[in-house]
Amino acid sequence: MVWVTQPGRGEQLNADGVWDLLRNTWKMTVFSLCFLLCADLLDLAVGYLTVTIEQHPPVVVGETATLKCNFKTDGRLREIVWFRVMEGGTNKQKIFTYDAMFNTNYSHMEDYRRREDLVYQSTVRLPEVRIADNGLYECHVGIYDRATREKVVLASGNTYLTVYAPPHSISMMAAETPAPFSRYQVQNFTLVCNVSGGKPAPVVYFKRDGEPIEIFHYLQPTEADDSRGTAGMRGVRPLISRDLDDTKLQKSRTLLHQDGRPARLYTESPGRGRTPGAAGHEASPATEVIPETVVSREFPRWALSTDPLYYFSARQVPQSDGSVEVQARITWALNPQLDNDALFSCEVKHPALTMPMVTEITLAAPKGPKLLMTPTRAKVGDTVRISVQGFQNEVFPEPMFTWTRVGGRLLDGSDKRDGKELVLERVPAELNGSMYRCTAQNPLGSTDTHTRLIVFENPSMMKNTQNQNNAAARVDALGLMVTALIFTVAAELT
Repeated sequence: MVWVTQPGRGEQLNADGVWDLLRNTWKMTVFSLCFLLCADLLDLAVGYLTVTIEQHPPVVVGETATLKCNFKTDGRLREIVWFRVMEGGTNKQKIFTYDAMFNTNYSHMEDYRRREDLVYQSTVRLPEVRIADNGLYECHVGIYDRATREKVVLASGNTYLTVYAPPHSISMMAAETPAPFSRYQVQNFTLVCNVSGGKPAPVVYFKRDGEPIEIFHYLQPTEADDSRGTAGMRGVRPLISRDLDDTKLQKSRTLLHQDGRPARLYTESPGRGRTPGAAGHEASPATEVIPETVVSREFPRWALSTDPLYYFSARQVPQSDGSVEVQARITWALNPQLDNDALFSCEVKHPALTMPMVTEITLAAPKGPKLLMTPTRAKVGDTVRISVQGFQNEVFPEPMFTWTRVGGRLLDGSDKRDGKELVLERVPAELNGSMYRCTAQNPLGSTDTHTRLIVFENPSMMKNTQNQNNAAARVDALGLMVTALIFTVAAELT
């Protein structure tokens, strides 16, 4: 290092020091000029290269995505290569190459059947994108080294392509069905909305009669919690037991005439009741049309609140194709008197949808089951089937069916039978005139429908019986003749 000492007051500057200062300053100037000259020469030999990629907005499945790779250079272009980054960045898959030396481009995705198109030298277009196209993409640009003309200088940029997939299906069902109707015990009722195929996960919400439901969020109960009841829910108000309920008293009185004799089966709306000969319910010689018996769906006024609390939970299940299935549940204390004929809807919002997806159901108790008996003219020894063919209304949730015989047991000796169909095999003549009850019920209500079985004589069985009786009579007569002949011969010998 060269330095010059500042002379003191009254001292003169040494001439050798001035010369040293000038000489070192000249050396530093020459060194700086050489450094700048070398940098310019190096820049002329290598050139410059910068790569930038425009960030692509999210694209919906089926649309076209265009990936643009912008680069600046004063060198000679060698190639442009597009990669897709996979497995968290540990693996890269080459998808497209542009070779500037031969002015050719080709795809490396044989499975995709050349889905990629090179719009310009630095732009790749992916038509009809799929969920599998979601991920990170890199653009690598190479130029020739000006110094050697053999080495290639590389620069790269990347962009993340986000692919949205709209939900492809939505459905709503009731949990834990079919279930019976309970008049004096509060039941928790759950609606489940399943949404499949969305990416990212859609937003699910419920409405009642077109109005959004105010909900309380709670965690999904585990299997251990399910065994102890509805976990995470606030306990419903306990029922108050009474010795007498006016609704029960009213119902019991309807079963008696004014003189105290048992009344016939009644309907919920006698004026609109079905009558023999009505369309679709014509009487046949084998069946008797009997009015429907509706079990009252009216809850005691003290049982439930008119403003129930709704509890909401949602669970996301990843699928193998990258989409997400959402299972949303809403639970509340059911009030059949208020909830019957209520319209519930499940709506889905998703960035890939222009308008929400909607599915609707109407809660309804079963009314007017339609019974069909085959054969229509049952004979002794036939197999008779009594089945439910439908209802007068749309029923939700799915009802359960119970068959009983009025005043006795079923043909197999059991008290009742579950299912939509009752089968009576080889009916005997003793079942003629027997009455059967079909009880259809769901958590919103219950209804009873009766039918009477008329069994006719079977001519073929009567003919066989007569033939057997005639054969037995002939055998008896022949026996008497043989006996008389034996006595006659014995008398003559004696």
